[in-house]
Amino acid sequence: MERLKSHRDFVAVLKRRRRVSREDIVVHYLMCDDAVADSATEHGRRVGLAVSKAVGNAVTRNAVKRRFRVLARQYESILPESCDIVLRAKPSAAHAEFTALDAQMKACFEAVRRKAERQQ
Repeated sequence: MERLKSHRDFVAVLKRRRRVSREDIVVHYLMCDDAVADSATEHGRRVGLAVSKAVGNAVTRNAVKRRFRVLARQYESILPESCDIVLRAKPSAAHAEFTALDAQMKACFEAVRRKAERQQ
């Protein structure tokens, strides 16, 4: 799974306003077919993280990011083949149990897959 790196990529995903959320996670997604810009370049699954200062101090935010990266890698096979994902942490994610985040991430990725299948 690649990373979303540029501001343009993040904005493209967030502009579409397609999202799935649970208690501690919000997943914004963009299917490659939906992309207006850069449609000529095929890419696989890409993920970006958005963890604001509302989540906590730098140590806490980095811990949340590490957890999100591990979980995204674990469940990436659930996602459609070419999509961009932005994982946004709610402030409650800082105090959530890893098992709770695990279940939420799996549920969110499955919901993204179901919604993507309905669109096709």
